[in-house]
Amino acid sequence: MGVGIEVSDLNAWYGTNHTLQDITLHIPANHVTALIGPSGCGKSTFVRCINRMHETNPIARVTGTIRIGDVDIYEEASPVVIRRRVGMVFQRPNPFPTMSVYDNVAAGLKLNGYTNRRSLDEIVEKSLRNSALWDEVKDDLKKKSGASLSGGQQQRLCIARALAVDPEVLLMDEPASALDPVSTAKIEDLIFQLKSQYTIVIVTHNMQQAARVAEKTPRTKSLPIPPTSARRTTSPAGSDDTHTFSAKPGRPERKPPGHGRTGRTGHSARRRGLSRSRSFHLRSRQPFGDSDRPHGERHRPVGT
Repeated sequence: MGVGIEVSDLNAWYGTNHTLQDITLHIPANHVTALIGPSGCGKSTFVRCINRMHETNPIARVTGTIRIGDVDIYEEASPVVIRRRVGMVFQRPNPFPTMSVYDNVAAGLKLNGYTNRRSLDEIVEKSLRNSALWDEVKDDLKKKSGASLSGGQQQRLCIARALAVDPEVLLMDEPASALDPVSTAKIEDLIFQLKSQYTIVIVTHNMQQAARVAEKTPRTKSLPIPPTSARRTTSPAGSDDTHTFSAKPGRPERKPPGHGRTGRTGHSARRRGLSRSRSFHLRSRQPFGDSDRPHGERHRPVGT
């Protein structure tokens, strides 16, 4: 079963870049929590802090408190113990290319000292069934390489590998961003099914996807956004508002996508009583036919 996560006053740095500032957040057990925000706002850094991957970067550091269940992960447990309790699925599928499908799923178990072949077989099958991949690979389980699967199958294989060590929390960093719509739908169905057994935190740019799979979505402002030359802010899910832009000082403001333009082909042309196509010909100086040419000037064949 999943456990709740309590984050208090979390701060994270990459060198002098203060990526996360005073984050306080409650993630309920056995729920899907989605993190939404523009690129560079700290979503991936946040989930990396939960399983202590952030500190593997030599210039990174973190302060604050993260409790998984009753355990303070930075004060009361080692990174190895935490990563056994917290599984991670990355944006791009990363199966071990030289291993079979079976060995990919069993890799974490073998590293943890599992040697009983019957027990390994049961856990591998259970993990592949939980990731909705068993029926597609059961005939070539020990022959087919993990790298020979399709992109969607590889991602589900990575989910099965994470589930095999029986974690309490599953972190997903944009798990469907590189997949086709059919594979994305399978991943979303899988997330919805797994939440009864695990606490899931998913990072996504897709607000519709978050609405489909998540019960809780922290506001973007809780993850600070560093200044950029043209930062896009998306409207809340379900809103019909268009995207707005804030441009760099000194540059003309960018207009939202689809914003109507004025000029010879727009309002000014219509004020003159001209159609859009007619105004184009006027602009390019290509009248429709001879009747539109000045008096005395008629069409002549090329080369005459």
